[in-house]
Amino acid sequence: MHKYAAFILILFSSMFTHAFADNTAPWGHGELTATEYKPQKVVYDVTTAELDIMDHVLDRTSYLSTITGADPFEQSIVLVLHGSAIKFFAIENTGKFKQLLVRAESLVSGEVLKIKMCKLAAEAQGYKPEDIHGFVELVPMGDAEIIRLQYEEDHAYMQ
Repeated sequence: MHKYAAFILILFSSMFTHAFADNTAPWGHGELTATEYKPQKVVYDVTTAELDIMDHVLDRTSYLSTITGADPFEQSIVLVLHGSAIKFFAIENTGKFKQLLVRAESLVSGEVLKIKMCKLAAEAQGYKPEDIHGFVELVPMGDAEIIRLQYEEDHAYMQ
């Protein structure tokens, strides 16, 4: 009986090895599910020190706004910045991050999203409110603002 089991195992193994070796899709191909999204309330917890990740966050929030109807009366997308993300919005770093800042300000002024920053974390990094660009709203504590948005204003939490 064991001889037959080994033979079957070798047979199936060679079939799957062949299927993967010639780049076929033994499980078929992915399909897009047509889905209509309603306006959402979302808070993003942003702490990244990486410029490309910060750009990606702006991409995601902009696209979320677009696919949910871009209605500033029905949706709310908020970025709460703390940790290493604060440096991107400091006036002293304008030249370094100008492209990101122009895009972020455009999204805020276009009512696509709001950007809030933890005042406590900014101060820990040596920044005062007057050191941060004016399109960013400082809040006393980022964690408390995230909690408030979740429990008092029904925002979903995203990282």
